[in-house]
Amino acid sequence: MGVAAPVLKIDDLRTVFGKPPHQVIAVDSVSLSLAAGETLGIVGESGSGKSVTALSILRLLPAGSSRIESGQISFLGRDLVRLPARELRRVRGKEISMIFQEPGTSLNPVFTVADQMAEAIRLGPGGSRKEIRDKSEQLLHEVGIRDPLRVLASYPHQISGGQKQRVMIAMALSSDPKILIADEPTTALDVTVQAQILDLLRELRDRRGMSIIFISHDLGVISQIADHVLVMYRGKIVENAPVLDLFRSPKHPYTKGLLACRPRLAQNARKLTTIADFMELAPDGITLLERTLSPSDRKKLESEGRPPLLHPGSLMIDPTLTGTEVSAATKPILEVNHLCVHFPIRKGVFRRQVGQVKAVDGISFKVYPGQTLGLVGESGCGKTTTGRAILRLVPTTAGEILFEGRNFLNVRGSTLRQLRRRIQVVFQDPYSSLNPRLTVEAALIGPMRSHGIGSSAKDRRDRAATLMEEVGLSTEHLRRYPHEFSGGQRQRICIARSLAVEPDFLICDESVSALDVSVQAQILNLFKELQSRRGLTYIFISHDLAVVKFMADMMAVMNGGKLVEMGPAESVYRHPQQDYTKRLIAAIPDDSLEMIESRLARRRPL
Repeated sequence: MGVAAPVLKIDDLRTVFGKPPHQVIAVDSVSLSLAAGETLGIVGESGSGKSVTALSILRLLPAGSSRIESGQISFLGRDLVRLPARELRRVRGKEISMIFQEPGTSLNPVFTVADQMAEAIRLGPGGSRKEIRDKSEQLLHEVGIRDPLRVLASYPHQISGGQKQRVMIAMALSSDPKILIADEPTTALDVTVQAQILDLLRELRDRRGMSIIFISHDLGVISQIADHVLVMYRGKIVENAPVLDLFRSPKHPYTKGLLACRPRLAQNARKLTTIADFMELAPDGITLLERTLSPSDRKKLESEGRPPLLHPGSLMIDPTLTGTEVSAATKPILEVNHLCVHFPIRKGVFRRQVGQVKAVDGISFKVYPGQTLGLVGESGCGKTTTGRAILRLVPTTAGEILFEGRNFLNVRGSTLRQLRRRIQVVFQDPYSSLNPRLTVEAALIGPMRSHGIGSSAKDRRDRAATLMEEVGLSTEHLRRYPHEFSGGQRQRICIARSLAVEPDFLICDESVSALDVSVQAQILNLFKELQSRRGLTYIFISHDLAVVKFMADMMAVMNGGKLVEMGPAESVYRHPQQDYTKRLIAAIPDDSLEMIESRLARRRPL
């Protein structure tokens, strides 16, 4: 590709929060260049400074003590750092647009999509009411929404996550910007929706000649769209290279760690490598030291842990599988038979039932002690409703749920209370799962006290301290509140709280989908270590087939409330029977050098 003149150039940018001596340097001496029609990927963990860099470009930093301390941001000859506020407002949304991570919180819930798109167009190119309406419909067509009139008439809660993100992209494109900043636009979306959004952004970039700054914590996603990549760590750029060079020969240990910690479908690793396997901080807390991980050491590390534990008869069907079978004499710890969960649709003044949504429609499966069953599928397929039905958090319409041979749906009172202690759950969002008014100690001790665990208050405090150490946290954290922790630390606290009542069975509902890939690797390894140490049984729910394949012994694929495919995780990946399963596999980002070379070869010259 040829080199075009930069539309955006940043020199020695430094953005800080707070004031000395408590000042935090969020962006530290960052310099970058963005050419016309180029996609620049910025990657790093939460807190690395990538989003603050994007917000600094448009001077959208939080009000108060945050500020750009030094540096220059040149956009087509204008320095945005020193541009008067009135002129900067003409740049924001018109020449440089931004789409944010969570479309649900970016759209106003009390206005229709048409109202919100009309406002964006009115502030941009403008026009009559009919022209604005026509342009809104045209933009929704352009971003791949097939029924734009229905979507325009809808409120945000009435459309899917993928449609919300497409609406946000349409609004950002309404003024035909020269630069589109996409801040984590696919995080927590289904892999199939993620693939659609990436395809859409590539197509729009090439058709409009637009430049894109694409921010992500996942190098696999970056490999699908970026021409050039910046890797950020603690506010600094630690690696700056064309995308193919970065994947072919990463130089910095942090980059090597980010590339290695992602679960891959083609691998059969029992443990994931983490960033800590490639680098560590020196005793001064500032200097980075590279750790040498040879191919043989890495292979040994990834082979730690037990082999897959398969259903009886699995090896007879496919003798090429790795793993061991559950004994034929072993009874399942959980058996679900013909489970149905239907929700009524009510309309009219008298709220008469006019239909029903079959969220779960006659599914059956077994889980054996010490095993992990992975439930995978897109949003709306019924996997989370299945988990909630097992926990008796939603009413069931038909079927039975047998826990150790007893129908869980028929028990009441103290018996139900005892069984619920043995079946616990880890939810997707750790922040909303924890009471912000309770310390970590109170959150851990409360369930113990409720179920009569521990002989005294001191014994329960000691148990809480042991749990913190078991999930990789310090006992000093017991006195802190949830907002004082990172996302990965909060998820560890949620796991500790689930373990506080000494359960036998854990249902993990999308428990790593919103985490950085590096933190995700740590949490997945922790789940496996706890299973080995405590003999836990899991149902692991996720939309990401690669994550489920790494975690699960057996895999069940759900679509439209039905179980469409089930078998050993390795077998489902190698020999998928259903087109739906094949689509899920195809949607997983492929960061092989061959794929990146093929994508770059199709790019138009810059």
